[in-house]
Amino acid sequence: MFVLSGISKRFGTTEAVRAIDLVIEPGKTTMLIGPSGCGKSTLLRLMNGLIRPDAGRVQFEGETVSPENAMLLSRNMGYVIQDGGLFPHLTGRGNAALVARHVGWDTDRITARLNELVKLTHFPADGLDRYPAQLSGGQRQRVSLMRALMLDPDVLLMDEPLGALDPMIRNDLQTELRTIYRSLGKTVVMVTHDLGEAGYFGDTIVLMREGRIVQIGPFGDLLKSPSEVFVTEFVNAQRGLLGVSEEAAQ
Repeated sequence: MFVLSGISKRFGTTEAVRAIDLVIEPGKTTMLIGPSGCGKSTLLRLMNGLIRPDAGRVQFEGETVSPENAMLLSRNMGYVIQDGGLFPHLTGRGNAALVARHVGWDTDRITARLNELVKLTHFPADGLDRYPAQLSGGQRQRVSLMRALMLDPDVLLMDEPLGALDPMIRNDLQTELRTIYRSLGKTVVMVTHDLGEAGYFGDTIVLMREGRIVQIGPFGDLLKSPSEVFVTEFVNAQRGLLGVSEEAAQ
């Protein structure tokens, strides 16, 4: 789905991403994890063309992402950020349908797709006519997810979509999101700082540190076959969060 070759990105004197090579397999959930500032969100924005690499190449479905085609390619990438990124002056319906209207879908097609997504995300239908300030945090994230899924993209890029939610809502949405991922069979790349969440969702875990990848593989490998001391330290620092991922480590 994605092939990243020698990707580097610098912001001023900070080298956010350092010569990264990474392949994202189709139909799988890949989790980008690591401490704050390790480059995982930067890597996600490089994938969807929001920022350009200083060196290297990003390919999406065999096509190199460039300033000329990034907007067109991004129509096949659903993107969800931590706070949902909803426009406060638009209703839930207006936010969810924003991209569809931009590409020229008619009202009937938008309504039919929204009806499908309301059922898929367990969103209250009457909530579509509320504004973001009138929705709960979990409902705002559901609207953001509906917007990302509106055009039925091949890939979902999720940047800590549950990070701002309280624990009970977060737990409910974790369960629902994993069900959605598995039922749709889409490629998912999801950023998190939470090791338990990474194990719960991920087919492949990509652990980053200071702009580089230190280990790639199934969740169990982080626990049983750490590639370096940092991996063990990172796991030990989050042992209290691992209960949610117990089955993933088996």
